[in-house]
Amino acid sequence: MPVSAPANPSRRSLLLAAAAALPLAACGFHLRGVRDLPFQTLYINGSRTNTELTAQIRRAIQTQSSTQVADEPSAADAIVDITENKVEKVILSLNSAGRVREYQLRQRFSFRVRDRNNVEIAPVASIELRRDLTYSDSEMLAKQQEEQVLYDEMQSDLIQQLLRRLQAIKRKPA
Repeated sequence: MPVSAPANPSRRSLLLAAAAALPLAACGFHLRGVRDLPFQTLYINGSRTNTELTAQIRRAIQTQSSTQVADEPSAADAIVDITENKVEKVILSLNSAGRVREYQLRQRFSFRVRDRNNVEIAPVASIELRRDLTYSDSEMLAKQQEEQVLYDEMQSDLIQQLLRRLQAIKRKPA
């Protein structure tokens, strides 16, 4: 009984790849693209203590949206006022010897959006982030580094949430 040769392997591979990609196309998956904020220009009004955060927000807006960040409030369609940025580290639990076993890192960020004439576009809104951090005196250096990584992740998450909230603002027709 003669054995037939298998079908063209490259053709079979192409067919399998197309079949594997089909579910992704059907679920509506697409890469995150440019965010369309409802403003042509935006000014970030942060206090002197928030300079790093303000710079990161400016950078994120410039790279992830078509909105321009203005250097002066008078040149902007909208102004984001950072009203609060509170970062704290709270003891969450203690061990039987009374030493800290777990911390909770918290960040509370509040902002409002107004136009250059001081008319409120969006009322004060808050974003609250929390991360738990286990702690051990024997691993102090590693835990300090882990804490910094968690704070950096919280900052990144905060900026992404802020951009989503700015994107969701519905402007009233002029």
